[in-house]
Amino acid sequence: MKPINTIDDVIRELEYILQYAIDHNSTTGYFAALYLKVTKKVKQGIAEGFFEDGPRMEKLDVIFAKRYIEAYHQFRNGKTPSMAWTRAFALTDTFWPIVLQHLLVGMNAHINLDLGIAAAEVQRGKPMDDLHTDFNRINQILSSLVADVERDLSSIWPFLAKLLRWTRHFDNFLIDFSMELARDGAWKFAVALADTPEKQQPKFIAARDEKVAKKAEIITQPGWIVRLLFAIIRLGEKGSVAQKIQDLNS
Repeated sequence: MKPINTIDDVIRELEYILQYAIDHNSTTGYFAALYLKVTKKVKQGIAEGFFEDGPRMEKLDVIFAKRYIEAYHQFRNGKTPSMAWTRAFALTDTFWPIVLQHLLVGMNAHINLDLGIAAAEVQRGKPMDDLHTDFNRINQILSSLVADVERDLSSIWPFLAKLLRWTRHFDNFLIDFSMELARDGAWKFAVALADTPEKQQPKFIAARDEKVAKKAEIITQPGWIVRLLFAIIRLGEKGSVAQKIQDLNS
């Protein structure tokens, strides 16, 4: 893995992960495709002055993205990433998980664990409150994940939108992973981590990692009604893994 110091380095690495997934028909490309879109939006926001402190936001984006990228390479090289990412990558290249599950389990690990760690790190030795406005602004961009998921998945399985409206069971599943809840939890975790003595931070992060990994079970082991719906969706998904990645990236 080449050094990652700028947001352009992040984009380069995400494009590599995406292309590798397309070439090898790997489901790891689903989350990478969506994350690449978000990163490009953050870059655009920095260039257009959307954030209070553009250079700080780029630093946050790099620290944040590196946690995912490093976890991905650990997985690819047979090493063990965080518990939350281990749960996410456990779905890789198995038949039954639908695209939405791959996306949500990745979002769970990255937002509920990695974002808080990155925020605390970028503000090390500085007041966390100074970051709060930009933290909320980056989450305005992250929140677009939900809309992107529904829109992009409709091209993979056109009946999805009708099904989402028809069944409240599926709605409840999505509500549990709303970006507003993830944002608030990530900020509280970031503030608590920043207030934790440095020697105790690894233990604090490990406890959070375990909690986030446990939360992934809502996605990976839903109730039987949701499992039935997922099976219907999975059998109706169009195209190969590579084609679905390209749909998400379009």
